Amino acid sequence: MSGRVGDLSPKQAEALEQFRSKIQDVLPQLPAQHDHFLLRWLRARNFSVQKSEAMLRKHLEFRKHMKVDAIITDWHPPEVIEKYLSGGMCGYDREGSPIWYDVIGPMDPKGLFLSASKQDFIKSKIRDCEMLQQECNRQSERLGRNIESITMIYDVEGLGLKHLWKPAIDTYGEILQMFEDNYPEGLKRLFVIKAPKLFPVAYNLVKHFLSEVTRQKIYILGGNWQEVLLKYIDAEELPAIYGGKATDPDGDPHCRTRINLVGPVPPSYYVRDHVRVDYEQCMTVNRGSSQQLDYEILFPGCVLRWQFACESADIGFGVFLKTRKGEWKKASEMQEIIPSQRYNAHLVPEDGSLTCERPGVYVLRFDNTYSIFHAKRVSYTVEVLLPDRLQSQREGQTNGTSEKSSHHV
Repeated sequence: MSGRVGDLSPKQAEALEQFRSKIQDVLPQLPAQHDHFLLRWLRARNFSVQKSEAMLRKHLEFRKHMKVDAIITDWHPPEVIEKYLSGGMCGYDREGSPIWYDVIGPMDPKGLFLSASKQDFIKSKIRDCEMLQQECNRQSERLGRNIESITMIYDVEGLGLKHLWKPAIDTYGEILQMFEDNYPEGLKRLFVIKAPKLFPVAYNLVKHFLSEVTRQKIYILGGNWQEVLLKYIDAEELPAIYGGKATDPDGDPHCRTRINLVGPVPPSYYVRDHVRVDYEQCMTVNRGSSQQLDYEILFPGCVLRWQFACESADIGFGVFLKTRKGEWKKASEMQEIIPSQRYNAHLVPEDGSLTCERPGVYVLRFDNTYSIFHAKRVSYTVEVLLPDRLQSQREGQTNGTSEKSSHHV
């Protein structure tokens, strides 16, 4: 039994009756009161009436706190988000569900975060969710059957180290958690297309925010991605750039009037010069000396990610490679990966990342050898990001299509 209207077991039907009875006091405050809507919350909590009730009541608090009921009419995202946050709704899949596109490559996470608040990003995504829900409701009326979930196409061509910037990833995780907690069963399936080598690292950073049910809806497509998309989406509904026939009225194959395609954020939008960071560790680099941090990388494809700030004056920083852990070597005796240079990390915190193409011991070296008088206090966070290596082929849900998907731990 799928747990949907018309396909309920006796136990599920009983749970629905109990659930409706338990939430009678808040039913009028909900965006919908029909069985289709209530069953979404029950399915999200495996038909536990108690857990579903707690989830729904928490959602109502969220709606009040974020003023969700008026977010479409009364709140407008800042101009920088409207212009430089990619994505949009374009067309419907073969079952009538709206399709949302996210185009990751051209996005400028740091530029966006220097120009708008974290709250603005979260609110803009809530607004998108509400608009998509409204579109599902309209589709239900047009088609005479319940449409309650969307198809997502995640175009990750051009995904790079800039997209792994910690403040952006952390906020994206919050947005995913918000989606899981407040829009259960809102996703029908998500297709990841044009995934580069870095994608497994990026996915590993955010997958723990996703429920097992959501993970099972993610398909990481290979070279035949256009063919797979056309199985689920009619050519007339799929933008020409993705292998379909849909274009804008002027013939634009990207459908830019519906899918926002972006570029770097102009610095004229910046309202701050850095994003505040809480560092995990600190150390003193004495005058005329240096400090080295060793990170052993056992297999290629890992990413080293760092952030640091310095008190009162600049500090030198570079990344080097050596073969054995625990042995101290001069910079001149190691292979230089990122040349050492001086950073004004006392004015603007520094951050960066590096894809480790080969195994070895990577050395992050803080250099104060040039300073005759002053020791430097450095606050830093360094992480080794692992790829989601457990990826495998699993059978497609229809037509026996083989689609590459995340294998779940």
